[in-house]
Amino acid sequence: MRCARGLCLAALAASLLSGSARAQDRTAQLRSLFDQQTSAVEKAKLMPRLGEAQFRDARKEIAAGHLPEAAAILAQYRAEAQLCAKGLETAGVDAEKHPAGFKQLQISLRESLRRLNEILVGLPADDQPPFLAVRKDLDELNRRLISKLFPRQPVDDSPGRTKD
Repeated sequence: MRCARGLCLAALAASLLSGSARAQDRTAQLRSLFDQQTSAVEKAKLMPRLGEAQFRDARKEIAAGHLPEAAAILAQYRAEAQLCAKGLETAGVDAEKHPAGFKQLQISLRESLRRLNEILVGLPADDQPPFLAVRKDLDELNRRLISKLFPRQPVDDSPGRTKD
């Protein structure tokens, strides 16, 4: 009975390790696919999946106590998002009329900001600065994309409303 239990534990440990390796392989595959794309729209369409994979990897690094590695992963996501946004903007496409790429990138940014907020809550204040810097840049990029996707937002000048 003890041998069977030990064998089960060994199999479970191997399964968890191979799952971690598969997750890293998945991130590498997505990053490779991202790098191969020549179209900014296609790169942007990959961002939700790539962002999810990168945040999963960053959470694993944080859980292991490797905060600089986690911050580097998130900085890489920021660079990829900025690259996508720049490519979409230089293409001269009206995001309001043709949102392909803009929409997917904005969705990825919104989810990434949510994930980053969850990460920040669990970090001591001394460890937050590199993560806060990434969050600030992602938030600015997200706001810029929203204004491109929805340029004709009504202004609410009702009494009692404070302007942000």
